[in-house]
Amino acid sequence: MDIDDTDHPMGAILEIRNLTKHYGSVRAVDGISFAVQEGHCFGLLGPNGAGKTTTIEMIETILSPDSGDIDYRGSGIDRAFREKIGIQFQSTALQEFLTVRETLVLFSRLYTHPRPVEEIVKICSLGDIIGRDNRKLSGGQRQRMLLGIALINDPEILFLDEPTTGLDPNARRNFWELIHRIKARGKTIILTTHYMDEAEILCDDIVIMDHGKIIERGNPGILLHKYFDDAVIRLPAKNIRGEPELPCAFEIKNGWLKINCNDIDGIVRELMNHGISLSGMSIEKPNLDDLFVSLTGASLDDD
Repeated sequence: MDIDDTDHPMGAILEIRNLTKHYGSVRAVDGISFAVQEGHCFGLLGPNGAGKTTTIEMIETILSPDSGDIDYRGSGIDRAFREKIGIQFQSTALQEFLTVRETLVLFSRLYTHPRPVEEIVKICSLGDIIGRDNRKLSGGQRQRMLLGIALINDPEILFLDEPTTGLDPNARRNFWELIHRIKARGKTIILTTHYMDEAEILCDDIVIMDHGKIIERGNPGILLHKYFDDAVIRLPAKNIRGEPELPCAFEIKNGWLKINCNDIDGIVRELMNHGISLSGMSIEKPNLDDLFVSLTGASLDDD
């Protein structure tokens, strides 16, 4: 299919048209098209096997597409394009018996114009581990070092392929802060992830993939507003007597009152007017995983 003007933003740094990749009879990537705005964090979302890693590897020039076009600043990608990108893979084999500093220096020597190692140390908060053997890092520390390696050539586009998989919650949040810092420096980031909270926090634009196809695209907040009007208020059923008269849909099940509404303030006032205690109340808004379930019937977290 052709990309229309909404898929061809004026500030596009990358444009992908009708990209296809087969493995035997399996269409891993099935004619997808999208554009990436310069300076944005762009998310490729989907469950394992959706085709997102194959897509990102074709853009990185690691894999050759069977058909389709990939343009960088209006021209096809070539060998010089590789100097413009940095990649943090899902897993990376490193030279052993080197410190973090020695590892960064080793990779910096692969480029004609590397960024100073001390700048990378500062950007990626590596000062506390700079003299440590790279084999003796925690998961979060290793990811920070690998991010530093991906930035060593001062790339215009940074590719992050599921960078926080396996990290504990605190390490994930620390990594997100690093990504915010890098984006603030004007870098374009392309992120694959199946963590929906990660995508909502980091991404300006997303495409959701399933079975090699794009099933939805856009800004996360706009997409959620497009598909969901309601929030869900939950309240312990023990707080009420009988069934309250409320101007919206609700149910009482498994010890909870569940209210679907698009006017949270109004419903809270109604509950208070009925003398219902708000103790234990929670308010849940739909997220990207809810969106994926509504589109496909399966959770993005399902493997």
